[in-house]
Amino acid sequence: MFSPENAFSDWHLSGFGNSPAFLFEDTESTHSLMKARATTGDITPGTLIVADRQTAGRGRHERTWDSPAGQNLYFNILIPLDGIPLASAAQITQVAALTFAEVFKCIQDDANTQGLGNKSLGKVSVKWPNDILCGKHKFCGILAEVVYTPSASDSPKPAINMGVGINVNSSPLDYAHLGRAVTTLKDICGQKINREKLLQMLIGNLERAIGQFRAFGIRPWVNNWRKMDQFIGARGTIIVNNRCTDQNRDSGEGALKKTGTILDMQDDGSLLFKCDDGTIETVYSADLEI
Repeated sequence: MFSPENAFSDWHLSGFGNSPAFLFEDTESTHSLMKARATTGDITPGTLIVADRQTAGRGRHERTWDSPAGQNLYFNILIPLDGIPLASAAQITQVAALTFAEVFKCIQDDANTQGLGNKSLGKVSVKWPNDILCGKHKFCGILAEVVYTPSASDSPKPAINMGVGINVNSSPLDYAHLGRAVTTLKDICGQKINREKLLQMLIGNLERAIGQFRAFGIRPWVNNWRKMDQFIGARGTIIVNNRCTDQNRDSGEGALKKTGTILDMQDDGSLLFKCDDGTIETVYSADLEI
């Protein structure tokens, strides 16, 4: 994983089930590109889109995702929902986050064994619902939505357009302007990461995980989260704000905020949260600030 990487144009990648992978030196957003091509039927479920640089990368709630060239990973995978109820589709991002976190944790452990890891950052874990952190520093974000692809039948078929941004070989200083705790895999491991090999491993592991999710549901990943978690019992704030952006995320404009204690992730992937007023809430969709 720490070997020198090939030039981006020479990467050998495929999507699920050997579906094609499309590489772009530059694009505005792999997420927008995937959505446009999927809904017109230009690509099929399983397809992977990867960019070396994004000029308009976005995270949840349209927050900016800085996407410099030649340093990180920006990709979208179109996940087929065959055998998965549409009501369970939102859990796929949690399965992805926990699957990816296990890969990152192995890389971190390998670096620490070599005496090169930055142990002061803490351990890799998943902050509910799907942010991947080292300690309290974010380095991987996941964005997903249901899209409908044309099919031979009269009804379009749903699929998950899942976008992933990973700070791999950039520097934490590159993100100081964001005003948030951010790190990179290079900072965590103390050495550069081969992005091609990392992406090959992530896609392969995710495809296997989706197959297991079809068979067993999300419960195995909830158990893994509990083993990995560093946030149960911690103070936090849940924020419900579908209009949250970089500009208003701290002002609270349009947001419903509740402060309290994180109790658990439940078997359906929801968060069990005790508010300061004593009420206990089951949270299905929100941002969680630690």
